[in-house]
Parts: sequence; C-alpha cells; structure tokens
Amino acid sequence: MNGFACKSSTTVQADDFSLTGLHIPGNTRNAVGAAVTAVTVTQITGLNTLGISMGRIDFAPWGINPPHTHPRTSEILTVIDGSLEVGFITPDNRLISKTLQKGDVFVFPVGLVHYQRNIGNMNAVTISGLNSQNPGVITIGNAVFDSKPDISTDILAKAFQVNKNIVQQIKGKF
Repeated sequence: MNGFACKSSTTVQADDFSLTGLHIPGNTRNAVGAAVTAVTVTQITGLNTLGISMGRIDFAPWGINPPHTHPRTSEILTVIDGSLEVGFITPDNRLISKTLQKGDVFVFPVGLVHYQRNIGNMNAVTISGLNSQNPGVITIGNAVFDSKPDISTDILAKAFQVNKNIVQQIKGKF
C-alpha cells in the first residue's frame, strides 16, 4: 500500500525494530555544514505502517539545513546542544522564525518550506520527530537547480528575475 512490504509474523525479528549508532555525529564537512541522520522505514523496517520516524541533525558552526519541505509530514524539532535560528514560510509568504537554545522545541507544519541554521561557534545537534514512517524531503535548491532533466535556464532566469549566467553559475554548484 505504501510501497514497503509487510513481513509475516513468523519472519519478524528484534532487529526489524531497532537501529544502533544514532549517538554518532554526522559528517558536517560539506557545502552546507550539516548532516541529517534519518531514522525512517528505510532504516527500521518495523516502522512500516506506524506513521512515525525521526532524525538527528548535526550542524557545524554556522552550518545550515537548507530550505526544504516534507510533503507527507509535520516535524517537531528539539535542540539537544547549541543554538539555532529556525523558520518556516507560511502559504502567504510570511517568515515565522525563532532563535532556539538547548532544550527548546519548535514545530514545522506539514508541507511548508523550512530551515535551520546554527548561530553559534560550536557544533549543534537536534532530534526531530515526524508523523510519517516515510516523510520525504524536497530540498528547494536541489529541486530547482539540479532536477533531471534540467529546468530550462530561461525559465529559471525569468522566475528568479536574474541573468541566465547567474542561473548557470548556481546550477554549477549543484
């Protein structure tokens, strides 16, 4: 029904319901300075049909989890360490943002574009809960500038009201 096969009760094992290693920081040595460790039905088959998942996000100093959306879930984020700026865009293009500290919680409504940014000089860590076993993620920059096949440079230049050379330069980053 959701693309994932159910196991028969005779083949289910404890390992279908567990994952080890979430305490290990993700590699933030990348262009955005963040790493997401997903815990979805792909990693824990026992999540199939349960309607929940989670993730750990590690941030280098000033690292970001770029603007993205989850088409099938709302998200609740808890700051475990560090301080973050978080925000989402409402359907009428209003930014709702807040600075969070260790122990603070923030909710991102289903389907809305949102982001997180470490605003400190130390690493930051969050844990997110999601109300889908397979929330999906669409990172806006990747979707627009790295689609296969490509969106026409003419279309993107007009949409973003910039020169075609700028669009080509941005596409080159992805």
